[in-house]
Amino acid sequence: MRIVVAHNRYREAQPSGENTIVDAEIAQLTAAGVEVLPFLRSSDEIPTMPRTAKALLPVSPIYAPRAQQQLSRLIEEHRPDVLHLHNPYPLLSPWVVRTAHRHGVPVVQTVHNYRQVCSSGLYFRDGVICQDCRGRALGVPAIVHRCYRGSRAQSALMATTLAVHRPTWRSVDRFVALTSAVADHLRDYGIPDERIVVKPNGIPDPGRPAPLGDGFLFLGRLSPEKGLDLLLDAWRRHPDGALGPLRIAGDGELRPLAEAAAEERGDVTFLGPLDRAGVRAALEASAVVLATSTWHDVLPTVIIEALASGRPVLGTALGGIPYLVGADTPREPAGTGPARVASAVPGDGRATLPTGAVTGEAGWVVPPEPAALAAALPLARAGAATLSAAARARYERTFHPDVVTGQLVDVYAGLMRARTPATP
Repeated sequence: MRIVVAHNRYREAQPSGENTIVDAEIAQLTAAGVEVLPFLRSSDEIPTMPRTAKALLPVSPIYAPRAQQQLSRLIEEHRPDVLHLHNPYPLLSPWVVRTAHRHGVPVVQTVHNYRQVCSSGLYFRDGVICQDCRGRALGVPAIVHRCYRGSRAQSALMATTLAVHRPTWRSVDRFVALTSAVADHLRDYGIPDERIVVKPNGIPDPGRPAPLGDGFLFLGRLSPEKGLDLLLDAWRRHPDGALGPLRIAGDGELRPLAEAAAEERGDVTFLGPLDRAGVRAALEASAVVLATSTWHDVLPTVIIEALASGRPVLGTALGGIPYLVGADTPREPAGTGPARVASAVPGDGRATLPTGAVTGEAGWVVPPEPAALAAALPLARAGAATLSAAARARYERTFHPDVVTGQLVDVYAGLMRARTPATP
């Protein structure tokens, strides 16, 4: 089995979970015996490109001629079975789908964001969820609001690219939706069910979980859509020390918010950006991981890391978060509805979650509102030990590399069988 993995890497100065996932997936496929032909470009190449190449950059999202020539040569030389596309922007262009099809090679695309419809890929603008371009032939609101790189001209180009390549995306042979929410997005875009496979990312197994620590961990990019301000609003509704420690790790434009909270309260610690060893230590020191995104977060890797470490997750009921913690099909203790949860809470042993909140297999999800999150925090702390083993079991069953790599190989094999003429 010979697979081309195509990906335009994001700039190294802007850490990308997508880059990390692509690298890990290439390694996992190779370990499984798949011959991988990387077809990778990087946005870091742009500053050193010749002047003539830079002059073509504005149109490269629509059609990148050099990438098409290189891909054609790769296909002609190696005769791959499948092309697997991740991010095509800006140096590959969705046109690689057409190039692969011209050579008779089927295409799989992993959908990491909402850029079939949304110029920014986030469905998020000015601090709130925005789907103004959904269902439009041309994303005029994206142009008006400068949604792509803060530029009206670049937003116009991206909106035009999405309009031009609507038939391109709809010709992809198989879409890998990272969660059920992404699958819903693709159906809304007009992709039939038979061309969608729900397959999440996996991360390497960190080994047997350490005993639960205490308190909560927020680990991620410190930017508005990740919901740090929502979390701190909810946290301040409890007396200092009432919930145990809150550790905040990461970096970004809201770093001053995290630093101020750590100075204001004795139960908040700002850890700053962490390396892998630091992440592991922070996970082990905590009991619950927080994923308080205020946008439709596609697949926050921190949740999978939490589950692998046996840490349940308290998150917002947006995007892929309910799927990741198994709350898109809620767990309902006997005699209760989805707004009730059995937990080790002092008193009668049973507590009521806020309206709209749900207990899942490996955690809890609540509406993205300060009051709802504040009400759920003590319940999550009290119930962490109850869901710890289930969190680890969900990782082993759904997100372990052996599981997700096998699913991906099956996708490739199915497309290869479809290409092979039946023997008379």
